[in-house]
Amino acid sequence: MKMKIGMKRAFALVLSSVMLCMSLAGCGGAAGSTGDGTSQVNIAYQYGLAYAPVIIAKEQGLIEKAYEEATGKQLTVTWNQMSSGADINTAFVSGSINVGFMGIAPAITGVANQVGYKVFTGLSGQEHGMMTSNPDIKTIGDLVGSDKQIALVNIGSIQHIILAKALAHAGFDAHSLDSNIVAMKHPDGMSSLVSGSIPCHLTSNPYLYQEQDNESLYPVEGIADVWSVESSFIVGIASQDLKDGDPQAYEAVCKGIAQAIEYIKANPEAAAQLTCEFNGNTPEDELKYMQKGNYSVETTGIFDLATFMSENGFVDKSFAGYGDLVFDNVKGN
Repeated sequence: MKMKIGMKRAFALVLSSVMLCMSLAGCGGAAGSTGDGTSQVNIAYQYGLAYAPVIIAKEQGLIEKAYEEATGKQLTVTWNQMSSGADINTAFVSGSINVGFMGIAPAITGVANQVGYKVFTGLSGQEHGMMTSNPDIKTIGDLVGSDKQIALVNIGSIQHIILAKALAHAGFDAHSLDSNIVAMKHPDGMSSLVSGSIPCHLTSNPYLYQEQDNESLYPVEGIADVWSVESSFIVGIASQDLKDGDPQAYEAVCKGIAQAIEYIKANPEAAAQLTCEFNGNTPEDELKYMQKGNYSVETTGIFDLATFMSENGFVDKSFAGYGDLVFDNVKGN
């Protein structure tokens, strides 16, 4: 219970302090329309193959092209790679970004805490799993009551909520491993697992598959049972100010991401060539890992996850329905 309260309090403090800064400093630089009449979109994203459509949209200028085709004008797009959904939520509150791509759990947290955005697109579903360097750890239940550390992106991340959901599914309290979590971005978590400094790592594509190929590491059962590759993992979020204040820029972002997803489906080899260097894979491995993912503008399971988070104290808000979480152009559940 202490950890549950602590997480809420910590997130609330971050939000309140940044909101105070924003009100004092008059922040808002990420608004779609700038003072000189031009438009800009400031986008944040993270690490891993789950973000492949974002990389493709960035490298091919798809959002800028969609905007120019619709308006005949130029759109300025800036790109910011961040370590966690919590970082992106803080950036949204500060006004430094107006579009982000993150795990669905921190997106739900942001909606619940009225950061000022909703989901505007699905992006990808990816397999999740936990690997360990300790062969005696067979299931997540073997970790309950121990002090063995688990590396994952952050408290409140989608990996954290998947872990909590797996614990509840196995009959344990959803918060029973909160104190075991060590926050690390995916590449650092994998390096720490391989080096032996952390005994467990909960991650996704491509890091999970790289770890599975390592004969010195072992799978921990229980994660894949509650969140499959068909379930939404990464979603796109956009500020209400962007959607209302610069609808043409908003539509260009939607179209650019949809085109990137279609590009992956129609040209998987070329897509892998385009993204492999960002993930540290050979083109052959990148293609293999990319084909294990599920890229779609539709969402799956996010209202169920929001309900789980509400019922287990990860957010204070109860959601009446799917529409509380997404803009009206989004399809799914």
